[in-house]
Amino acid sequence: MSSKMLQFVKTEKQMPEKRTAAERAKDFDEIYADFSKAKAEEQASRCSQCGVPFCQVNCPLHNNIPDWLMLTAENRMQEAYEVSAATNNMPEICGRICPQDRLCEGNCVIEKGFESVTIGAVEKHITETAFENGWVKPAAPAIEREQSVGVIGAGPAGMAAADMLRRRGYQVTIYDRYDRAGGLLIYGIPGFKLEKDIVERRARLLADGGITFKLNCNIGTDISFAEIREQHDAVLIATGVYKARDIDLPGAELDGVVPALSYLTASNRKSLGDEVAEFDNGMLDAKGKNIVVIGGGDTAMDCVRTAIRQEANSVTCLYRRNKANMPGSQREVANAEEEGVDFQWLSAPQEFTGSDKVEAVLAQRIHLGQPDETGRQVPQIIEDSTYELKADLVIKALGFDPEDLPTMFNEPALRVSKWGTVAIDWKSMMTDLPGVFAAGDIVRGASLVVWGVRDGRDAAERIDAYIQAELRGETKAAG
Repeated sequence: MSSKMLQFVKTEKQMPEKRTAAERAKDFDEIYADFSKAKAEEQASRCSQCGVPFCQVNCPLHNNIPDWLMLTAENRMQEAYEVSAATNNMPEICGRICPQDRLCEGNCVIEKGFESVTIGAVEKHITETAFENGWVKPAAPAIEREQSVGVIGAGPAGMAAADMLRRRGYQVTIYDRYDRAGGLLIYGIPGFKLEKDIVERRARLLADGGITFKLNCNIGTDISFAEIREQHDAVLIATGVYKARDIDLPGAELDGVVPALSYLTASNRKSLGDEVAEFDNGMLDAKGKNIVVIGGGDTAMDCVRTAIRQEANSVTCLYRRNKANMPGSQREVANAEEEGVDFQWLSAPQEFTGSDKVEAVLAQRIHLGQPDETGRQVPQIIEDSTYELKADLVIKALGFDPEDLPTMFNEPALRVSKWGTVAIDWKSMMTDLPGVFAAGDIVRGASLVVWGVRDGRDAAERIDAYIQAELRGETKAAG
């Protein structure tokens, strides 16, 4: 083992320098600086190189984290990048937005006594160093195959699958209804977590490698699902889930009660320089308003922190459980608290009030009762605990459900699960339709970007196996 490692006993954990809350609330730039070369090497050297690396085990991609930490500590940066990129199609993105405190860093062996290694920041440093030095190359397959694959959806799962398939020589076309590639990476995640030029750089890399993007393309309107199937040897559905979960409460139909994705998309489009009617007319602009966000996940954190940057008068987050039970990243909660968000823990909305437009939220206090079958304590309303919050804009961040793809695609044979997700055979990742596969959130439900990348990589393997079996004349049963 390198003598540079196991420095955790004398070197404290450090994150990259973070801009002050007052400074970062003025713009949508990322809040963390990049590690310097010396600092990245120092923090990477804290890794214990343990025999059973729980960081790797608990990473959905099973990234070879101890290996690229050691290579970084030894200033073998090109090798570190090659090891990192071997298991991850977008490490510069995962290094920025993965909830490392719940995944790799949260399972670091040294975490209990000495705090974890700063894995995410080192991962980001490795890939940015690789881009700066020209080590990141577009796909250059050794052979070109005649067979083609159509990928529906330009989000993390679709982009990862397309990259893997293109590197194997397949002709790949990505179809997406939006005008930019990236899906939620572009329109759902705010710039202070992921600046958009990072996503656009990755999309350009795919295009430079020979992947064709057909944007502003609605399946069922601009091209039929049947036509896509006819044009390709296999099809991957990787549309993600975008339909906001609603809330059945009095007043939910009032103007000013809006889904989180509508709000975030308007903000991101504005930051990208687009004209956005609902933002420009003030409907989805938080400036000068009292904002109430309902929910406790990462999307809720994106909304409250966006509202701060839009110069809201006040920003309140209502969550029915306590801070310890929030599904979102604790690091994101801490950032939001620093920026001035008021968290109303153990509170739930009861009613939205106003004449035509929302003016207030009536909320109730919550007590956590006995655990249910999942092990989580059940929220119970405390009687006579109603209180009022002024609200000019209420943002519902309650999660996402799949859209009705069989209807949208005019393909009733596309079977869905009881949750509305596309049903697949998990071994083959194929739907009931021969040659049609599905991956990412449209299969597993709303999840993390890193899981989308993992699913996309797995789907590429299955699609390659299917096409090769077809070429050999083997019969492959659907589903």
